[in-house]
Amino acid sequence: MAHRLSLAFLTVAGCSPAEAVRIAAETGYDMIGFRLLPSGTEAPYPLMHDAGVLNETLAALKDTGIEVGDVEIARLKPQAMISGFEPFLERAARLGARHILVAGDDPDHARLTASFSAFCQLCHGYGLTADLEFMPWTPVPDLATARRIVEGAAQPNGGVLIDALHFDRSASSLHEVRDLPRSLIHYVQFCDGPSDYDPRDEELIRIARTARLLPGEGNIDCVSLTRAIPRDVTISIEIPNLERARQLAPKEWAAAANAATRRVLMSAGDAFSID
Repeated sequence: MAHRLSLAFLTVAGCSPAEAVRIAAETGYDMIGFRLLPSGTEAPYPLMHDAGVLNETLAALKDTGIEVGDVEIARLKPQAMISGFEPFLERAARLGARHILVAGDDPDHARLTASFSAFCQLCHGYGLTADLEFMPWTPVPDLATARRIVEGAAQPNGGVLIDALHFDRSASSLHEVRDLPRSLIHYVQFCDGPSDYDPRDEELIRIARTARLLPGEGNIDCVSLTRAIPRDVTISIEIPNLERARQLAPKEWAAAANAATRRVLMSAGDAFSID
């Protein structure tokens, strides 16, 4: 089975959810990702609380046949009240989502493991996976740490989310990717990044949120990463780039991201080419 491509929220973050769905359909994607909860200090997203925006989005999904892959973002902080995520999960399920992106913001790994286990159990009731993303500036800085937490949580719908940029900037290896049980990989995120970068946390965050590159434009070995992941896993294309956003319309940028990813997949070998 071939990879399915999903248009990540951050790639066309300036668009309304319904517009993003139409762009995904028009530029060759199978799926789309949405953000419902803020990742930092931004305001809550209308798709989470506005019935009109929800109905417009559901109509666009029905009209285009685009499916919802992941929904963002559940941050598990030290005093996380897991039951408080229920409205978020209800809305994700209403959209037909498959996966929830989880950030581990608790330095106490034993407590984080327990929180993640409880969150997985809550997600299970809505038919959703919970996918813990490792990021080098967080308490879950690499793949090995994410795997320990997910396996320690011991929930069948728990997974490790590999983002190509974070993978490249962290102390993680292709061997560790290949060694991950298939049951722990529900989807991955693709992009590229500049070869010359400042490794301080604030610069890693800036690049991740505003200056990612198309696959093949930077120094990340996306071809080898493709060969290391399961051949049927969904690839979410997450490429926020503020400079390019000023130069290209969202539809043009989404199309460029799709085409660049397809070129990488083809370079990885025929077994990884997509329909």
